[in-house]
Amino acid sequence: MMGTTHYILTPPRRLQAAIGLPASKSISNRALILHALAGGRTRPENLSDCDDTRVMVQALARPEADILDIGAAGTAMRFLTAYLSVTPGTRLLTGTARMQQRPIGILVDALRSLGAQIGYAGNEGFPPLRITGARLDGREVTLAGDVSSQYISALLMTGPVLPQGLTLHLAGNVVSRPYIGLTLQLMKDFGAQAEWTSESDIAVRPGGYHDTPFRVESDWSAASYWYETMALSLRTDAQAEVRLSGLSEGSPQGDSRGAALFARLGVRTEFTGQGVVLRAGGKPAPRLEADLVDIPDLAQTFVVTCCLLDIPFRFSGLQSLKIKETDRLSALTAELRKLGYVLRCEQDSILAWTGERTAPHPAPVIATYEDHRMAMAFAPACLRVPGLRIADPHVVSKSYPHYWDDLRKAGFGIEEEKEGEGRE
Repeated sequence: MMGTTHYILTPPRRLQAAIGLPASKSISNRALILHALAGGRTRPENLSDCDDTRVMVQALARPEADILDIGAAGTAMRFLTAYLSVTPGTRLLTGTARMQQRPIGILVDALRSLGAQIGYAGNEGFPPLRITGARLDGREVTLAGDVSSQYISALLMTGPVLPQGLTLHLAGNVVSRPYIGLTLQLMKDFGAQAEWTSESDIAVRPGGYHDTPFRVESDWSAASYWYETMALSLRTDAQAEVRLSGLSEGSPQGDSRGAALFARLGVRTEFTGQGVVLRAGGKPAPRLEADLVDIPDLAQTFVVTCCLLDIPFRFSGLQSLKIKETDRLSALTAELRKLGYVLRCEQDSILAWTGERTAPHPAPVIATYEDHRMAMAFAPACLRVPGLRIADPHVVSKSYPHYWDDLRKAGFGIEEEKEGEGRE
């Protein structure tokens, strides 16, 4: 049996890097669904080369397939559930063992209320799904406003192809407005008419989509790991600088908000015509408190950064982290304890660190839990933790396949080791 692969990381002496970021996974996967619903022939340009987008491309390229296996791609599972509900044919939509533990009943119930023919091929409320595409004559759906934005986006994107359009009512607190806004903007880019009609209602008119040339911008989520690297580097190198291509001011990506939060951690963002330049931006705040409900994918980045900068924090709005690729609340708590930081989890939605420490492991190996963001958020920690090891590093292929290559370009040392090799 082959051992687990570890990467042993060493930081550069100085950080001076120019990085070509991957395209946005969030935009790529939405654009692919919209292109398919438009019956388009002009495929979107600059698509992400990550696993999640690759499986979406493969699924949409095989309309005659009886079984579509999307692996661990949660976005693909949710978007394709809605897409296949309005596309002729019967298919089994499945994924990994972990994917079959991630709930999807809320989306299935909403689609069924519109007339969708969806059955569970395994456990009730979870994939795999047996979906038969049909005409959906329903026109109104009510969802809780605090459900995953991907459920909401999946429903919205099908709205223009429904005979009567779609009116979506969101009950209670709407927690993912930036992601919903991104979906609505892309729908409009492809010719749909969709808009908020109140604080809690969205109206989508019937009429379908247009085959539209479209280019995907770079990924602000991927940029966050370079912001983290800058924040940690500035402790010892005030002249550190990172250039990131393809990012623009006013991006519809919700994770672009991360730049403002990193400003409070001492990283200044300068926009250029080609992207951004990251430089020193003043003294970091002594404590950071923020509601991350709109940007949950940045939680790991900020939690690790603050701990390693010795900045106490309290981050709320993290309820969705329990049903991601892993339970990220538990994973962060366990792995940061290996580095000597004792986190507190409250109400399954808040992570806090008051400065409490414990003895760190002498040669810590960070488990990644089949979660790309665990690997990428902990890798820059080698700037503060000599000899840090990352287990199963290839999980980054889910969203940022060339992450390790980019770290090497920035001067990081990366040595591959099999578990049990080269250690006393």
